[in-house]
Amino acid sequence: MIDDPQDRIAAALERMAPAPLPAPDLTEADAFVWHVNPDRLVPVGRVNRIDVGLLVGIDRSRDTLLQNTRQFARGLPANNALLWGARGMGKSSLVKAVHATIVGEGLPLKIVELQREDLPSVGRLLNILRESDQQVLLFCDDLSFGHDDQHYKSLKAVLDGGIEGRPENVVFYATSNRRHLMPRDMIENERASAISPTEATEEKVSLSDRFGLWLGFHPCSQDEYLAMIRGYCAEYGIEIDDDTLRAEAIEWQATRGSRSGRVAWQYFTDLAGRRGVSLSQS
Repeated sequence: MIDDPQDRIAAALERMAPAPLPAPDLTEADAFVWHVNPDRLVPVGRVNRIDVGLLVGIDRSRDTLLQNTRQFARGLPANNALLWGARGMGKSSLVKAVHATIVGEGLPLKIVELQREDLPSVGRLLNILRESDQQVLLFCDDLSFGHDDQHYKSLKAVLDGGIEGRPENVVFYATSNRRHLMPRDMIENERASAISPTEATEEKVSLSDRFGLWLGFHPCSQDEYLAMIRGYCAEYGIEIDDDTLRAEAIEWQATRGSRSGRVAWQYFTDLAGRRGVSLSQS
């Protein structure tokens, strides 16, 4: 019999607490998405991605990330990677394509996608992954931080790991439009108003320094833009003469006001629809 009121409260809370979730079986799929409330890893049967060979104009970044990921999948030392730069230039596509390439080579590698808003739960996720014998690529797309955003503190658990250290079987890849993961005006404002301008932003800016690999993505040229579309046409068996493709693709980019890999895919999607060609993955 429990007489102490504190003991009775503790016992009641223990009864109300949800039962511990079973350890996830990471062998049932190659890709997972992390969800919270409750914490769980949901397998993804078919990943939305394209072949690495269709990514044009990013050869150096592709080769560097492939080598780093291949080392990691083999159990060798590898760096966390930050893919930053122009919108729509294939940063997240490259991460997913590299994962598919490594798996296609017969190397064991899992990818787990972590949403930016779920960063506070990353410590719990790392504890789960730490117990696994699988090599895991932890991926966060479109990572950035705004004013009064404290999520960046959770990111340190991934990059540094605190006392325990980052699990040896986990590497972290993130994409961002910002090299330092925060708006330039935020950095300038804090430096201008702080008593110690350097210390005011050092903690946040130093986050990007914790990534061993910085891979920059820049706006593509018109030739690269057209080459992307031509590559999609070849991959999906769409025949179109060069003059027509060039005229339509340039008009499409003009209406969008930009030129990128994403715009190239959007034009190609329209072209495939007009030609009655399905883009469904096999």
